[in-house]
Amino acid sequence: MSILKNSLNQSHDIVRSVVQEGDTVIDATTGNGNDTVFLAELVGASGKVYSFDIQEQAIEKTRGKLESKGLLQRVQLIKDGHQNLDLYVNETVKAVMFNLGYLPGGDHSIGTRGNTTIEAVKKSMERIPVGGVVSIVVYYGGDSGFDEKEKVLEFVRTIDCKIYSVMQLEYVNQVNCPPILICIEKYA
Repeated sequence: MSILKNSLNQSHDIVRSVVQEGDTVIDATTGNGNDTVFLAELVGASGKVYSFDIQEQAIEKTRGKLESKGLLQRVQLIKDGHQNLDLYVNETVKAVMFNLGYLPGGDHSIGTRGNTTIEAVKKSMERIPVGGVVSIVVYYGGDSGFDEKEKVLEFVRTIDCKIYSVMQLEYVNQVNCPPILICIEKYA
């Protein structure tokens, strides 16, 4: 058993350490719904999750998972791009989670893109309080994501270090483009 966790599990550990019952959070990339369920469980009955995806397939699959666990009332499922999150979320959010790339098992030509992801990350950073986090798991292997990876990595290096801490974690000796975790914490 390895003590070094993959990017997704590390992102869950970090988000779990800051989100409390009653908080409002965002899943910026609904996908198959796993992070939406994770966040809905964290915020409890008095919390709120905004969950974004452009694909109806992702929204419906997530709706089914939430219904089966009795969590749907905690979540607002939004069929729109995460770059438009400011049209739906005007309040402070404790955490925002991104899993970049395409829908697992879905059409690889439909996926997140660098420019819209950066726009969404900027809007997310504006909504987190001191102690809040933005978690970004960058999937970039196979037939997509290389351009987005480079744009996102370039952008996060420019974030104001007087307000935010930015951390990048990645395996450096693994094959097949292991995901990269980027976490942004607001501290001022």
